[in-house]
Amino acid sequence: MEETKKYYSQRTITIATYFGGPLAAGYLVKKNYETLGQPHNARKSLLIGIVSTILIFAGIFSIPEEIVDKIPNALIPLIYTGIIYLIVERIQGESLKNHKESGGEFYSGWKAAGVGAIALLIIALTAFIAGDLSNTQPNFDAIAYDKEVAKFVDNENKSVAVFNVIDTQTPDYLIKEFSKGIVMWKENKRIVEGLNSIENLPKILKDQNTLLLKYCDLRIQHNEIILKAISEDTDKYVSEIERIGFKINKILEDLKISQPNK
Repeated sequence: MEETKKYYSQRTITIATYFGGPLAAGYLVKKNYETLGQPHNARKSLLIGIVSTILIFAGIFSIPEEIVDKIPNALIPLIYTGIIYLIVERIQGESLKNHKESGGEFYSGWKAAGVGAIALLIIALTAFIAGDLSNTQPNFDAIAYDKEVAKFVDNENKSVAVFNVIDTQTPDYLIKEFSKGIVMWKENKRIVEGLNSIENLPKILKDQNTLLLKYCDLRIQHNEIILKAISEDTDKYVSEIERIGFKINKILEDLKISQPNK
């Protein structure tokens, strides 16, 4: 029997794009093209998403800091989200409309939001690791710092991977994975606290560590409330889950824009 085809709707792609940028859009459009049986367009979509992300943030880093400070934080995401909405409407709008009218299924906003969060995480932590340390205070153990950050990133990737299967796995599996995520986020808090003890750590990294500690706390809260929702088999926590999710994305945005200019 042919497997039921599911797509990411234009709305969920738009939401994921706002938080995860063109990278998230490229991935979701790619998945839709794969479902449509167009592998060439699928590969091209992801490549365009990656290149667009690089170009956008290279452009941001090239803007003088005094100008960047005057730009509202939401302006740039709103611009590229609007552009990508129109592109998706042009290249896949008709297919998605026909699929909906025929009673076809779509992936949930949860799954798309997970993709957006992961894409934003990749962008933020790539910028975090690649920050221009040459303009900051010298004589601190950068090798030790990068080693601990790598552990943080590894825990991060493992803990958020569950969002990719949240629609397909059993409640027992999800409970186990979100519980493991809480343990990893607590470990990440200890990692960041250890980073702050590195001698001569530049102020910019101390400030970023402060954001990372808040981020870990929010991730722990997020996992805990999702666990309650799954365990109780209820949707009464949806608004709280979304509220914490927006705070998480705001922290990631702050991490992304707080990088020193190249």
